[in-house]
Amino acid sequence: MIKLLFLLKALHVVGFVSWFAGQFYLVRIFVNHAEAFDKPAAERDVLAPYFTGMEWRVYKIILNPAMIITWVAGLGMLVIGLFSEQVPNYFAMGTPGWMHLKLFLLVLLSGYHGWCKTIIPKLEKGSTPYSGWQFRLINEIPTLFLVSISFIAVLGKNGMLNYLYLVLGMLLFAGMIYRGAKAYSKRREREQG
Repeated sequence: MIKLLFLLKALHVVGFVSWFAGQFYLVRIFVNHAEAFDKPAAERDVLAPYFTGMEWRVYKIILNPAMIITWVAGLGMLVIGLFSEQVPNYFAMGTPGWMHLKLFLLVLLSGYHGWCKTIIPKLEKGSTPYSGWQFRLINEIPTLFLVSISFIAVLGKNGMLNYLYLVLGMLLFAGMIYRGAKAYSKRREREQG
């Protein structure tokens, strides 16, 4: 059982690293795709189909398999922990409720994953639901998930998670990301205009 647990743990790490990388990449393509609509027609006609192809490939070849590996390996570890005395039961150890919160955030992250899929056909049809700037902010959503889930997993498992500090820290971090994005946007406007 221990060997299987470590195999699942390694697959879980590979899965979530790939999943997050794919999410960052996909929405970055959305940024470029949205900005391509502001280009002259000849350039837009070349770029738009190119970005659409990239979006579908990233979604189908990177994001979907990575999400499945993450979920299957993670749930496999939980099941082993529930039914084996050799392996820790993640629900019974550490800060109470940490695993429930982690799973809840993963469900939300999966919802974000699915929502991103709904954007691809809109861009493919030639309309953009968001500006390049808005897509840049949307691209930071996985960062918030990554940081919060990592802190919950590491601190929660070891009984060191303080939920108040987690919420305050994530709000502060989200504010810093927003301020940084605004500063970048202003600098970019000055350079272009």
